[in-house]
Amino acid sequence: MNNRFLNTSVLVLKGFALSALLATSAFAAEKVNINTADAATLDRVLVGVGPSKAEAIVVYRKAHGAFKSADTLAEVKGIGLATIGKNRDRIVLAGASSAAPAPAHAAAKAPAKSGSAR
Repeated sequence: MNNRFLNTSVLVLKGFALSALLATSAFAAEKVNINTADAATLDRVLVGVGPSKAEAIVVYRKAHGAFKSADTLAEVKGIGLATIGKNRDRIVLAGASSAAPAPAHAAAKAPAKSGSAR
């Protein structure tokens, strides 16, 4: 009976230790603003994103402007929805209105309506 009690106690302690570890890692996840971070920061903070993918994120952002949502990262070559899912709690979106290169077709939109048209 003593051995059985010891085994149960060890299992309970392991359970508490695992719970504490998981809770700590969930709350301690570093955040990164994908609209302002450099490649080194993206590489360090995002799970499954190495130096080349981090650089691809920065290049994409410079070419297309700020990310409007975390899911927009999937448009970057090498970044999939699984990677985004793993990092959703780490991703911060600020500066989504930052200047982006204006698409050529944006200037050619239809002219504004005048008040005299009927």
